[in-house]
Amino acid sequence: MIVNNLLLKLKERTNENIAKAEDVLLSMKGKIEVLRDLQVEVDIRHGGSSYDLMLITKFDSMEDLDAYLIHPVHVEVAKYIGSVLETGASVCYESKGE
Repeated sequence: MIVNNLLLKLKERTNENIAKAEDVLLSMKGKIEVLRDLQVEVDIRHGGSSYDLMLITKFDSMEDLDAYLIHPVHVEVAKYIGSVLETGASVCYESKGE
């Protein structure tokens, strides 16, 4: 299984903006066939070095991840996230335990 974790820090870090970004990310659930699982976690520390959200996505293969990246639903979500994003970081890995 391929797991992709994306950390997101918003330009305007208000509770309302974080909740909206969370809703937008969760809107992909069930709409992209190759997306095996999707989870969004919200930071509870709110420190200066903290990111606001973590998007965790799971795929059966790298080919499925590539298909997800160009899927129209993901492309629309990425446009919104890009418009509110200050910075992001990601870690993609192959999980052997699932």
